[in-house]
Amino acid sequence: MKAGFIYIMTNKNNTTLYIGVTSHLPNRVVEHRQNKYQNSFTSRYNLYKLVYWESFQEIGDAITREKQLKAGSRQRKIDLINTTNPHWKDLYEDIKDIMDPFY
Repeated sequence: MKAGFIYIMTNKNNTTLYIGVTSHLPNRVVEHRQNKYQNSFTSRYNLYKLVYWESFQEIGDAITREKQLKAGSRQRKIDLINTTNPHWKDLYEDIKDIMDPFY
């Protein structure tokens, strides 16, 4: 089974949040940034900044975690981001090579 990731994207003003799941985090963030899906939520709201992510050994576990996060309140999501990324820094540079050990 594939590894999985959950992630939270936001816009430059940190006003809108998007939670997603993927098996290849760097590629997925690039897709968001390049507006690969022009009618998507992230494209409509300019959500290009990665502010939170978690990794899982299996994609099924990531999907379970994604559902858990989506069911939570906005404040819980904000608190989660603040625990690991209090300045809401864009984390893309930190994860762009994260898949190298898998190849």
